[in-house]
Amino acid sequence: MAKVLVCGWDTQADGLAPGVEETLTLGRKLAAALGAELGLVVLGSAPPDAARVAGRHGASTLETLADPKLAAGGSDARVEALAQLCQAHAPRALLMPQTFDARLVAPRVAGRLGVPIVMNGIDVDVENGALRVTATAYGGDTHALYEIAGDGTALVCVSTTALRAEPAPEPRTPVVEEFPVDLRTVTERIRVLEPAKTEGPRLEEANTIVAGGRGLGAAEHFAWIEQLAEALGGMAGASRPLVDDGWVDASRQVGLTGRITRPALYIAVGISGASQHMAGCSAAKTIVAINRDADAAIFRHARYGIVGDCHEILPELIRAARAHRAGGS
Repeated sequence: MAKVLVCGWDTQADGLAPGVEETLTLGRKLAAALGAELGLVVLGSAPPDAARVAGRHGASTLETLADPKLAAGGSDARVEALAQLCQAHAPRALLMPQTFDARLVAPRVAGRLGVPIVMNGIDVDVENGALRVTATAYGGDTHALYEIAGDGTALVCVSTTALRAEPAPEPRTPVVEEFPVDLRTVTERIRVLEPAKTEGPRLEEANTIVAGGRGLGAAEHFAWIEQLAEALGGMAGASRPLVDDGWVDASRQVGLTGRITRPALYIAVGISGASQHMAGCSAAKTIVAINRDADAAIFRHARYGIVGDCHEILPELIRAARAHRAGGS
């Protein structure tokens, strides 16, 4: 029977990483259209909730690819492990959330196998036996439709911020097994001397984000962004120019080459609204824009907009937010 596999490789200590359930939802839709089985694959040891999540979304199998080299997180080991998995199972499709690491590994897996790959996928369907993959293009400004003919394996990296996780109507109890991989000949060509350390809440998981752009004018004005975010109980973000100029750490960058977020509230201050930035925040439920340029592209995406000088507006917003918070406590 044909297979559709979802790779949930970026696991966390307490469970599967964000995006896996959304990808399973899309994978279940594709499996139904193909009359195929849906399976979840985890690189490394499966977290405690993996079987429950897989079954809730209709997966019939949960496979773990265990090898000490995978635990180190090297891309060469991941490429070889996924290549061996696809060669053994020959799935019709391998889907994975489009994380930072997936952008590096998935194209290499496709190249190793000589199979097609589509990035930024948001939907997959079947027509006349061919896979039809809808993907975002130009930073989310438009959609592109790719048709993949034949019956070989296709890889799709899924932009999960555009999707919602929906449990299967009938949950299943997946068969849990380990897939043997042979990575003895793999030598990582890139060695991590000092891994990045992340502490505290993650920008991707924030419910409220206040982000600043070059319209702030000077690095010291980013303090207003941090103060407003704190007053609203949220996190501070930034556009890429601020990171490039050294105003803030790269972990605060929102955008195509930064963090992909989906908060309930996103306040963009002094941000023009370029497609690369909007790719990281367009899934927000509500976008509020503050910009002195009434023609800035950000206003096309915002539900609420304030045309004015952020140097005058931000201090007032901070005072109002702090007063509201104090009154409610």
